[in-house]
Amino acid sequence: MLSVFTLLGCEKKVMPRTIEVLPDSVANQIAAGEIVERPVSVVKELVENALDAGAIRIDVDLERGGKQRICVTDDGVGMIREDALISLDRHATSKIRTAVDLKSINTLGFRGEALPSIASVARMTIDTRGEGEDVGTRIRINGGTIVGVDESPRRRGTTVEVRNLFFNAPARSKFLKVVAAETRAVSEVVTTLALANASVGFTLKSDNRVLLDLQPAKDLTARIIAIWGREMAGTLVMLVSESDGMQVRGLIQRPDAAENGLRRTNLFVNGRPFRDRSLASAIDRGYRTTISSKVRPWAFVYLHMPPGSVDINVHPAKAEVRFRSLTLVENFIEKSIRECLSTEASSATFDTQIVPPLPMSTIRKSADPKEGSAQTAFFLSADETKESYLDAGSQDERISEVSFTEESIRLWQVLNTYVLAETRDGIIIIDQHSAHERILFEKLMNAFDEGGQTGQRLLFPLTVKLSKAEFQEAENLKGILNSVGFEVEGFGGNTIIVHAVPDPHPYFDPQRCFCDMMEELVEGSDITRSAKNQHEKIAMMFACKGAIKAGQTMNESEMQALFDQLFATELPHHDVHGRPTIVRLGKNELERKFRR
Repeated sequence: MLSVFTLLGCEKKVMPRTIEVLPDSVANQIAAGEIVERPVSVVKELVENALDAGAIRIDVDLERGGKQRICVTDDGVGMIREDALISLDRHATSKIRTAVDLKSINTLGFRGEALPSIASVARMTIDTRGEGEDVGTRIRINGGTIVGVDESPRRRGTTVEVRNLFFNAPARSKFLKVVAAETRAVSEVVTTLALANASVGFTLKSDNRVLLDLQPAKDLTARIIAIWGREMAGTLVMLVSESDGMQVRGLIQRPDAAENGLRRTNLFVNGRPFRDRSLASAIDRGYRTTISSKVRPWAFVYLHMPPGSVDINVHPAKAEVRFRSLTLVENFIEKSIRECLSTEASSATFDTQIVPPLPMSTIRKSADPKEGSAQTAFFLSADETKESYLDAGSQDERISEVSFTEESIRLWQVLNTYVLAETRDGIIIIDQHSAHERILFEKLMNAFDEGGQTGQRLLFPLTVKLSKAEFQEAENLKGILNSVGFEVEGFGGNTIIVHAVPDPHPYFDPQRCFCDMMEELVEGSDITRSAKNQHEKIAMMFACKGAIKAGQTMNESEMQALFDQLFATELPHHDVHGRPTIVRLGKNELERKFRR
């Protein structure tokens, strides 16, 4: 029987084998492409290995942003010669033994690819001495090939020196950035790892200049002071929350202290730094209606998740994680931020003292040095957290609610704009306009949930002349305006008839409020850009335009009503513009000013 090939006039050809197992040198370079993108990748991997080795001191030294030289030295457990040699094999690791271990990884560098991947694209020297060894080991590698193994007189610990990164991959070296940019990237990653491991000392040098010199710190607050100073640390408040087995601890910035420009959001899960836009957005939502859309509050958020609820093995550089229920974590973060901003600690203050320290507990080191040690965590049980609050002493006022001197609060109006009240810890100063904004906003938002608030019918309706755009906006928003209390009807010729109006206070000017709202709806407003929907946007505008104004005299009963209603709101310390409603002046600050 003739084959198809014969009928077609050709003979069957045997195809050559095209699938080959790559040699280790090539496989390592491919792995390096995923792990080692630039000098900062090398630094991150080496510092994480040092942390897993139980180091309490880590020194990083760069030349030309790490392109010429990177040296990371630690005082961890080190490696014996056999382990040092095995560490250069792909997938060699002391961190995991079975696939089950991947579900509960407590270490940072667990894949066993970093050292061989880095060595494949650089000239590397590993100088290490393990616990109990009389002498250390020095291994020299050139482009993935071991070129020398010698004895080394050194203390316990490890030094990894990487020279001429990508010397054998010139196409990749062309994509490296200028020295300053590479140095900034390394500084950022070392800073992040230092925030995750406050009990570890770090130094970072670049071309013989000291960029970071951080001594081991007793808590996160002390570490932040060492990096950014006391003034910045003084703008932070403590974040503590638990729900469904999840814990969050950290420090977030007071809304009044948030500024335009660079925003630092540091996220950690089970002690591991990671990136997640969804959780960063959840933090922003937690701040909604307490800051303007232009400012960027800082946040240091440490999550502790139950085993199996987060997968950290999803990104080549371990920069991202996957949560079993991301929505659940997002909601938890948003709610935790919101609750934190409802406390007195989040209000503006004249005090110069910093937030109470955020204590930390350290996960114990394994008895077997080969297992390494877990990184420092910042998580406490509810009881420990409560005790740490009580231990804060004179700074209790930052975490307790306002406590007043007596049941009948004495209130004073100053400059027809501010209301003063005495507390057990000092004085609070309330901005009457900002406070009333918060009251009106939350009152209207609650009313929207129940169908809106009823306006007061006018005996003589208002006739309001608008621009064409404003008239159209009023026509489009009839329903929602009615829920605010404005009953409107088109009269033609860009004229609106207003039959009913809200009645938020005795000094309310309904026509001015309505016109200002229409103008702002057409022209746009910074305060409403953060609104999650049209109802919230309208509520913000009404609160702003309808609140009692600065300069308005108030009698004692009106001040008392303002005071009582403010502290009944969800977020009494912040108005909808991102300005404070309350500024605290504590007893300690008064005593310092008077040198008592």
